[in-house]
Amino acid sequence: MISANRVLVSLFFSFTPSLSSSHLRFKSLSSHAPPSPFRMASFASSSSTPSSSEPASVTTNPPLPSAVHDGAPSPSSAIDFLSICHRLKTTKRTGWVRKEVEDSESIADHMYRMGLMALIAADIPGVDRNKCVKMAIVHDIAEAIVGDITPSDGISKAEKSRREQEALDHMCKVLGGGSRAKEIADLWVEYESNSSQEAKFVKDLDKVEMILQALEYEDEQGKDLNEFFQSTAGKFQTDIGKAWASEIVSRRRKNN
Repeated sequence: MISANRVLVSLFFSFTPSLSSSHLRFKSLSSHAPPSPFRMASFASSSSTPSSSEPASVTTNPPLPSAVHDGAPSPSSAIDFLSICHRLKTTKRTGWVRKEVEDSESIADHMYRMGLMALIAADIPGVDRNKCVKMAIVHDIAEAIVGDITPSDGISKAEKSRREQEALDHMCKVLGGGSRAKEIADLWVEYESNSSQEAKFVKDLDKVEMILQALEYEDEQGKDLNEFFQSTAGKFQTDIGKAWASEIVSRRRKNN
């Protein structure tokens, strides 16, 4: 005969609604509490004893996600975060839009090629190349929310920094905090403050990628994008940055 405790447990699971995570909406920077990666444990009664005629059931809890062990985000938090980052793929870089460049690059396009630049660059003593690759792919990440703000927008550097910091904080909260979110935040702050050799190198890559893209648009579409070359002249901080920029400028002179 089935015990009273087992009947109660059966009724509990029969009438408990299933849980599902809601999709994040990105209309504001309102706070977002990411769902917990933990699942409810199954209930089992320690006092009930199965009859000899029915097999004993063994309740096995599912293994905890790896996020529990290494600080990575839960699947729900990860997908919410990546959905925000989708905007990096669809938002065009403002400078090219204003110059009416056709089919201009997105923010993600720009960061991707910067990541490749960091990957293929010669080793620099005292510079962590892997860190540079990571920094390249997150340095503009806040633009997924605030967009690509440029000096011609009439927004002060302090206000631009405030908006981007607020956006970054929101994205890290969506990601669930933890070590992955902290790594992204630390890389972003380090880049913004130009406080390390890695940051100086990646800032050079940012300028190199821009003038290389400008050269390509000039060649492909006959645009005059000289202002982008003028804005970066003499501002490179590393030998590699200076050498790559010099090569791009040299090719531009030959083309003209």
